[in-house]
Amino acid sequence: MKSHYNIIIAGAGGIAEAAGLILAEWSSVTPTIYIGNRTLSKAQKVANWIMNGTTKPCNVIAFHLDPSNITNEVTSILKNGDGLLDCLPGSLAPIMARHAKNNKLYYANLTEYVSETNQIIEMAKNAKTGFVLQTGLAPGYINLLANFMFQEFCKQHEVEQVKTLEFKVGALTNHAVAPHFYGFTWSPVGVATEYLRDCIAIRDFKKTKLSALSERALIIINGITYEEDLTSGGAADLPDALSGKVQHLDYKTLRHQGHYGWVEKQLKGLNNTKDPISGLQKIMRDEIPHIEDDQVVIYAAVEGKDTNGIARRQEIAKHILPKQVGKHKLRAIQTTTAAPLVQAIQWLLETKPQGILLQSQLNAKTFLNGAFVAPIYGKV
Repeated sequence: MKSHYNIIIAGAGGIAEAAGLILAEWSSVTPTIYIGNRTLSKAQKVANWIMNGTTKPCNVIAFHLDPSNITNEVTSILKNGDGLLDCLPGSLAPIMARHAKNNKLYYANLTEYVSETNQIIEMAKNAKTGFVLQTGLAPGYINLLANFMFQEFCKQHEVEQVKTLEFKVGALTNHAVAPHFYGFTWSPVGVATEYLRDCIAIRDFKKTKLSALSERALIIINGITYEEDLTSGGAADLPDALSGKVQHLDYKTLRHQGHYGWVEKQLKGLNNTKDPISGLQKIMRDEIPHIEDDQVVIYAAVEGKDTNGIARRQEIAKHILPKQVGKHKLRAIQTTTAAPLVQAIQWLLETKPQGILLQSQLNAKTFLNGAFVAPIYGKV
């Protein structure tokens, strides 16, 4: 095993900076970190932020990264790298994954985009290095937690099938005001996409496609009422992995009450437009503020009958707030998304698998209790 790694982070947004700081602060051997972004000054700002924010000596190098126009400098960085953390928008994931494959880099990404994920699966299935896909919060941590709960339920009650497996995540502000009852705690890119693209779920034990925002309901978690609804991408590969084993499986996004009604109203006004995703994204950008104080709410439940025919339900709920890492305080959405990403690259570099690894293929209990994940989410 190498004693030192060169880790490349593509992107310089909030998740990229959090991943860099967590790597610098919590790695047993501090890696050399390369931060690449289309705007070099932004990459330099993040590199300085990480170096000034960690309590450990750490070398963080900024570079200009245009995914479609690889310079000699980038070629050298890719050639000498060990792992690539892809924090760029999901639309660019296939391009970055190809760079990883061509340069024999271990690769982990965050995107909930389904078609882009399928492109990477096809392209990298014979890669010499390992690729962990969809490994942030949702998809990511929540899928591992749900799969872990399913496996434990079946083992405990000596059954092979369950009635329901449901898992939900909300990246929320602490307060919500009319009319949208929402605030951006992270990049708005992708929110409109997951509100409009189809969702993959299980109904009657079979994998199926459902329309986003088509099953709105209320749920009470730790005494607080939230809205939930289907959104795209959060189920990751669990509908494939658990088809025939779960009667009813889905992922839903949690929001403060009133938000989904506001979204529905905006979509009615976009009925005849060619690109409702861009239209909704523009409306949300124009009308919804960015808010720094945030929280992440997580809920997962498995329900079924034991061998005696008695109905059983097991639930896990987590409420995660901003956390101090080194000298910086990170928002909840930053730590909950970045920690699984960093855990994935550590696991890849230590175990050196080859080809594609989806959420259901990871050892859930080991991952959930990992050195980067457990400090944020707690152990299971």
